Amino acid sequence: MNRRSILLTSLTALAMATCSIVISGCTKEGPAGKDGKDGQDGKDGKDGTAACISCHAPDGIELAATQYDYSKHAFGEQAYARSGIPGCSPCHASEAFKYICLNNVPATFTLNSATGRYATDFVVPQSVAYGDITCSTCHSSIHATYGPGDLALTTIAPVDLNMWGGKKTIDIKADGGRSNLCIKCHQPQPITQATDGNVLNYEALAANPGGIIFSPESSNNLIIPQYRTHPHYGTTGAIFAGVGGVEFPGVAYENSVHTRATSCQDCHMAPMQGKSGGHTFFSKGNFNGCNASGCHTGVTANSDGYWKTPRANVKAALDALAAKLNIGGIDVLNRNPDASHNLWAANSTNRYDGYLNIYDPVNNPSGVADNPGGIFQNPAPAASWTQAQKDFNATLPKLTLTNAQMGAIINFQLCLRDFSLGIHNYKYTMALLNNSINALN
Repeated sequence: MNRRSILLTSLTALAMATCSIVISGCTKEGPAGKDGKDGQDGKDGKDGTAACISCHAPDGIELAATQYDYSKHAFGEQAYARSGIPGCSPCHASEAFKYICLNNVPATFTLNSATGRYATDFVVPQSVAYGDITCSTCHSSIHATYGPGDLALTTIAPVDLNMWGGKKTIDIKADGGRSNLCIKCHQPQPITQATDGNVLNYEALAANPGGIIFSPESSNNLIIPQYRTHPHYGTTGAIFAGVGGVEFPGVAYENSVHTRATSCQDCHMAPMQGKSGGHTFFSKGNFNGCNASGCHTGVTANSDGYWKTPRANVKAALDALAAKLNIGGIDVLNRNPDASHNLWAANSTNRYDGYLNIYDPVNNPSGVADNPGGIFQNPAPAASWTQAQKDFNATLPKLTLTNAQMGAIINFQLCLRDFSLGIHNYKYTMALLNNSINALN
């Protein structure tokens, strides 16, 4: 072994001996130290269970959630079907609705100088065009404060109407403006002009009833009528507020007392009766709101003055107006007796659905034996139609519409799809229908 190896061996042995001594010495514990002074007790926090139960009580949110399961809002069919569509989702998808409220998205139409056409501003980005309607749609502050403020409504602001390009506004004052939340979505949609995409001017129709709005012989028509030419379905808000129709001259346009003294919630969220009331938002068969509001007593489905008579009068006026909208013995309005598809089938004798009796083999479900998808010729056949369908369409009678007829069609659709047969606003409804009949005379 050389001198270098001997030196390394010696150093290694010394190190091991040193470690052994150190480790051996570390195993012995010293005496225990003196205990420190106890700290001051903190203040008791709020009982988490008690705070939650103040809202999540059986007769609170839990009951509301159970009722909501019976609501059409909860079914989610339209939220799913309209998701991803920037123009539909503001009223059909939760995140989109909250976006338009938070950002005060206007109901205006803006001219595109490059195309020369108008387009609605009431749209949302694709990124928020989704979401089922849930509790947080209407109560957007849930779990923000963990107090009463959590249930604040998403909006109670006055509603600028998209159907008028934002030029008319609804503001229902009763009940702290809560109806405005409902009307934000339950309002008609605009019928747009074929010429420039701007909203159809209802006042111009009423001022010139004899003018022609569509002729198959013209290349510059203001409207190109189709099976689905209509102001959409949520007409209730405009009828309730008395601002939604083509107001032909005649009977004075007045509002029933409901418009100034009641809210949507008074009837549609009245104490439950059967499957109606509360957070179901249904009111069928439930008269608790009528009788508990201090306005009426003893109103039932058999009451003549406040229920049966006004509804019968409106149904008769709808029938009379539909009879006037007849050209060459053919209904301009479409019939559909299938109540599973036509929600308004019972609101007119001939079971009109508010669509037009115009041929459309794709979109028109018909349901009438002698109606093969519409009787009048479609002035704008779709490219997807077969040649046989296009050829058949060409054999059908052509439709010409005056301003009076177009205005009457719109008023019929508004009053039919209001669904209440005048209960929401009897005076305004009857004025629209009777004045439309007189305009057609």
